[in-house]
Amino acid sequence: MGRQEFLDWADQYLRDELTGEDKTAFEMYCRNHPEYADLLDEHISFLAIWQEAEKRKAFNKALVEEGKNIQPSSTPTTEKKRLSLWSRLQINAGIAAAVALISVFSTLWLTGYFTNIKKATTDYSALRREMNSVKKDVNEQNKAIRDMNSNTSKASTPIHFGATGFMLTKDGYVVTNNHVINGADSVHLQNSKGQSFRAKIVFSDPIKDLAILHIDDDNFKTPKNVPYTFKKQKSDLGEDIYTIGFPRDEAVYGQGYLSSNTGYAGDTIAYQISIPVNPGNSGGPVLDHHGNVIGIISGKQKGIDGAAFAIKTKELIETLNRIPTDSLKGNIVLNNKNTLTHLPRTEQIKRLQDYIYIVKVF
Repeated sequence: MGRQEFLDWADQYLRDELTGEDKTAFEMYCRNHPEYADLLDEHISFLAIWQEAEKRKAFNKALVEEGKNIQPSSTPTTEKKRLSLWSRLQINAGIAAAVALISVFSTLWLTGYFTNIKKATTDYSALRREMNSVKKDVNEQNKAIRDMNSNTSKASTPIHFGATGFMLTKDGYVVTNNHVINGADSVHLQNSKGQSFRAKIVFSDPIKDLAILHIDDDNFKTPKNVPYTFKKQKSDLGEDIYTIGFPRDEAVYGQGYLSSNTGYAGDTIAYQISIPVNPGNSGGPVLDHHGNVIGIISGKQKGIDGAAFAIKTKELIETLNRIPTDSLKGNIVLNNKNTLTHLPRTEQIKRLQDYIYIVKVF
């Protein structure tokens, strides 16, 4: 669908000109096409600015008319002329300001200025993450060289890392962070019952810090459909959220709220969340009170208690769409039926634990 065709459709939706069936079709289209959902948000913001300019123009006009009505009859002729001239100047200035405002925003909209700003911000965030990753690698290499030169390096032992992952589909696809599995020789997933399964890395995205795994083990038994869904729309500031992860060998629950719609230094692919997390929480799900997954925990800010970051679910879905089909065993079809919505939090947690894993990397 073309951009202008979609905007025409959106205008009919916003003016409530669509039938119930057409409204449902429009909302479904936006959910399935995140880029058009973003375009709808930008269009609504633009219309709000337009309407505000119109209100300002009408207010200025009403103010001038009211001023004319309360002018005293005893005002000298010269004073009347001056007030009349001032009134006309106010009207012209108000109209000029409104037209200028509308023209500027229209030009910026049509030239894609707002889209370019958003893309530039995302590119900057990606570049910053890449630089941090390079810096970390260089520091590790320098440390290894110093150890070799001082003959202090010990006999090599298997390296073990613990983190969290959770199921995307009942047929064994799991998501965690890229930094968790980076450089792994083997990956194992352990469930809440202590059973461990071998997993392979299907796809990784270092920019978004996401990794998709698939349980490749004959002992793995397919569970029921995952009970949660994946929220594509933005969540609201202050929204009640929670997570379950494995900072140790048993599941740990954490509760908090959404504190910012951007991550560290304005990173647009992440949320900032107010939930105490530890390194083992990396890759764990962040859910709203209905049991919808809104993000994946990726890290915390040092020196600030309760300031952590979670990759938005929208970014996960975009990553899944970029996986080559020959890397998959069938398509990854996310669940669209949430069975947690009307359950109390304790029941939600009980049902979730069968779908959240300890990620062990060797």
